Amino acid sequence: MNRALTLHDLIVVGAALAAGAALGLLSRVALRWLAERARRTRWTGDDIIVDALRTLAPWAALAAGVSAAAAALPLTAAVDHSVNQALIAVLILLTTVAAARVVADLVRTQALSRSGVAGTATIFVNIARVVVLAMGVLVLLETLGVSIAPLLTALGVGGLAVALALQDTLANLFAGVHILASKTVQPGHYIRLGSGEEGYVVDINWRNTTVRQLPDNLVIIPNAKLAGAITTNFHQPEQQMSVLIQARVDYDSDLDHVERVSVAVAEEVMAEVAGGVPEHEPVIRFHTFGESGIDFSVVLRVQEFSDQYLIKHEFLKRLHQRYRTEGIDVPMPVRTVVLHQPDQIQFPAPRTPEPGRGPAPKPPVTMSKAGH
Repeated sequence: MNRALTLHDLIVVGAALAAGAALGLLSRVALRWLAERARRTRWTGDDIIVDALRTLAPWAALAAGVSAAAAALPLTAAVDHSVNQALIAVLILLTTVAAARVVADLVRTQALSRSGVAGTATIFVNIARVVVLAMGVLVLLETLGVSIAPLLTALGVGGLAVALALQDTLANLFAGVHILASKTVQPGHYIRLGSGEEGYVVDINWRNTTVRQLPDNLVIIPNAKLAGAITTNFHQPEQQMSVLIQARVDYDSDLDHVERVSVAVAEEVMAEVAGGVPEHEPVIRFHTFGESGIDFSVVLRVQEFSDQYLIKHEFLKRLHQRYRTEGIDVPMPVRTVVLHQPDQIQFPAPRTPEPGRGPAPKPPVTMSKAGH
């Protein structure tokens, strides 16, 4: 375009920029109202989408205003093409970043809904984010006229060298994907390894699994080590678990009475203490004639692994108090030693040595009590 810049052009440019800015502000107000409505729904995905649009929409509106202003200016074809390409690149980048954010948040929300307590699986979140960003970059390059075929070829050839150089990293990456995909261990589960480490799985990322030991220590386990370890999962096949408590009563106790009292206390704990399973019927099983009493087991049930500590605490306190009230004795460990004292204690003669080795054996020595 060869004409000169006029006052009318400047007015149109200013109006286009103002319209773009106003549209951006209006979109923020509308999306804020929409976000308040989205929070009232059960699905968290609409919150994530609206939150991403609140970032994308104002910039898109401003880019549209700049594009309209550029179209009103007497620019050359080359400059106009460059401006349009730059605006398209900005919009693609903004859209890609917003889409990566939405996908990553949706994956994180899905992982949290499946794993339960405060667990995350950043390995899937990071993979989803990287995939979306890579696709956006490829679209951007193709839009700008850059051929991506040679780039993909170079990446394919260079990927072999990268795979050889990062064997341990890739082994941990695929081990983490395998662990999550097989659902043997999920964030929020309480696990115990064959080597002794145990705790709640906090996070599984591209390289390590973070386990929080009780009370607050963190153990970092490489994914490949976890995938190859013998692991006990206390949240599988279900989160609830049985708790076995050992007890003992005196031999003179009425076992039927002991069973009734113990079951009553167990049912009370199951119904009143947080973490118990009220519908569970406690089980009492006598199993051993011990050294100082009759041993038995009480089987209770808790909602999840860490609830057992409070349940045991309350059950032992209430059972001890109830036994006192009912007159049931809990015996102390006692060992009785009976000593027999004969009239004479005869020490054995020393062992006869072989001929030619040492002195001859002495006759046995006899000790008698005084007066005999």
